[in-house]
Amino acid sequence: MPLTILSDSDIRSLLLSLTRDDISSLQHNLAEALHDYSTGTQETTVGCSANQPHRIAVPAANNQHTLFMPASTSTSRGIKIVTLSRAPKPSLEPSMSKLGLESPRSSSRSSSPAPRSPSTASPRSSLPSISQIPSNASNASANPSLTSSQTTTPRGSLTLLTGKGSPYAFIAAEELTAFRTALAATMLMNRRSHLHSITVFGAGKQAEWHIRLALMLRGNDIHHIDIINRSFSRAKALMTAFYSSPEWESLRNAVPKVSFSIVSSEYGEYQRLLKEHVRKADAIFLCTPSTSPLFPHEYLTSTEGRKKGRFISAIGSYRPHMLELHPEVLRQAVAPEHKHHHHRHADRGGVIVVDSLESSLKEAGEVIQAGITAEHLVEVGELLMVKKAAMKEIELGSGPGEIGLRDWLFKGNVIYKSVGIGLMDICVGEDLVALAMERGFGTAVDGW
Repeated sequence: MPLTILSDSDIRSLLLSLTRDDISSLQHNLAEALHDYSTGTQETTVGCSANQPHRIAVPAANNQHTLFMPASTSTSRGIKIVTLSRAPKPSLEPSMSKLGLESPRSSSRSSSPAPRSPSTASPRSSLPSISQIPSNASNASANPSLTSSQTTTPRGSLTLLTGKGSPYAFIAAEELTAFRTALAATMLMNRRSHLHSITVFGAGKQAEWHIRLALMLRGNDIHHIDIINRSFSRAKALMTAFYSSPEWESLRNAVPKVSFSIVSSEYGEYQRLLKEHVRKADAIFLCTPSTSPLFPHEYLTSTEGRKKGRFISAIGSYRPHMLELHPEVLRQAVAPEHKHHHHRHADRGGVIVVDSLESSLKEAGEVIQAGITAEHLVEVGELLMVKKAAMKEIELGSGPGEIGLRDWLFKGNVIYKSVGIGLMDICVGEDLVALAMERGFGTAVDGW
């Protein structure tokens, strides 16, 4: 068979051509692969967790490291090799100043007016007017993270082999990694009963694909998307692309009611706006390589914060010292429910949803620093199939179904923590290769 080579631009062009049905099909296949990963055995299932080697991190020059991520499914073997910068070690007690996102001293500050509050993009405008608010506070240091000259964007490749070991695809990893991460996260988001407002931390590729897939899957329900980012210019570029780039045109026309807003620490009222956008969100996407919490836990753990159910996807941190979500949020999510309380609180599931139990206990900073144990973690592959069975039981009228599970997944507080596993790359990669061959993307090398 020919060797298919897909550059990063090939992958992006292919992904931008996908329809909602394509996305649903990719999610279905990924869910099946994750189910095999969570429930299969070595004797019966090639893609089970016991057959997946641990990834290896090798130090590289310039404060970087290279990850080697081998994996296998029932139809393919492969390895993803990527290099990315390492996030700095955090301080033990992040102060309130570190909960703000670092503000670059951009040249646009001097040329922009300073209104009293940040503008929100109107869905009727072709290009929103955006202004910055200079901060009246002192220029405090940001939460420890990567500087603008560094990036945790994975640069590298994915190599796919047949079951007999013959290489059949070589794929650039940057766009693929961002897409497959968002693809997995939005599987749970897609079943939420209420998805009016989404708050996104970050403005890179991960944030872009979370936004794009959310709009493709639930665009008719979503009215507001709030982007919170330390770099105003990057957030502005992402929002401007939605309103003017040809890459977003079809999606832009399909969701005319959605409006965007931007918040950065350059805003004088940053802390008030941060609290407002976190509290009002039905879904929160955390897509930054942060090493301290992006917002105070009280925004979600206080009586007021607990009145509303939210879906939270935390995918930006992937090492024990990194975290985006305050550990107290996770501790409260798994704490036993009190039988009697005087306030209405959203349902808690008593567990944190993860992509890999073993990897999360070793690498997920939020899980480790919160002291969460295996009994309070459930893999998304196992959960998706339990949900599927419960929904079928209800539809057939053959039993009460897991009503509590359904209510929690649809309306409760659901936290999904992902550190990324190679199986996702193999599963999504082989599907994209099939689509690329069918639709004429990439380069085919015959006689390989």
